[in-house]
Amino acid sequence: MNPYLEQKDVWHDFHQAFVATIRASLTPQIRPNYVTKIDENIYLHELSSDQRLLLDRPDVVLLDGNRSANVATTATTASTSTQPRTTGMLLPTVDRITESFIEIRDTEYRELITVIELLSPTNKRQGSDREQYLSKRGILISSNINYVEIDLLRGDARMPVEGLCDCHYCVMVCRSYRRPEVELWPMELREPLPKIPIPLKQEHADAVIDLQALLHEQYDAAGYADYIYTGQPRPPLSATDSHWAKSILSNIT
Repeated sequence: MNPYLEQKDVWHDFHQAFVATIRASLTPQIRPNYVTKIDENIYLHELSSDQRLLLDRPDVVLLDGNRSANVATTATTASTSTQPRTTGMLLPTVDRITESFIEIRDTEYRELITVIELLSPTNKRQGSDREQYLSKRGILISSNINYVEIDLLRGDARMPVEGLCDCHYCVMVCRSYRRPEVELWPMELREPLPKIPIPLKQEHADAVIDLQALLHEQYDAAGYADYIYTGQPRPPLSATDSHWAKSILSNIT
């Protein structure tokens, strides 16, 4: 994994594009029995008063003693001109965050077979967004739907799963017919990302996605090398991992 992709101003772009890259890899493997669709998780945050900018107040017109004359002049001007008296701004009071995920559906009946989630900080930070995500996750893993969860972020809390060791990254594959058992791929920063199975109906073989190959594909397609290395990985790397990252960078810059 490339830790520089975890920067705040890089990750959302990577997330949205990587979901599409995964879909493009899956589609030719599962046709014609299945269709892949991209949908969105939506998180709404009402902004507090100190997070909003005040709208400009319109100019106040002061009328003198000859009030009727001024009113008549204003009315005449308004009726003959399309120019506004003043301008203001409408600012959103709600912050809307959207994050893509993949559905695999049966072609004939559009039955939902598998959901693939790529986690973002929105899902992992403590708070209402995490609770909303965990609620959706709980519904899926208690249903007859296969569930794949890909966590390529070192920061914030891991999703709850019994038996997961301490690690930088993790992939979980939850097959509907094997619950509560799940398959886990814990990973460290310096390890290549794995090839992982994507379960379908039991009568069909798994699809496979090569996360490392797809990461390289997305890295090149987006031109990340041109700008992501001006910042620092977040969360910061340990001293040994930082030395490793610098040695890698020296070979590509």
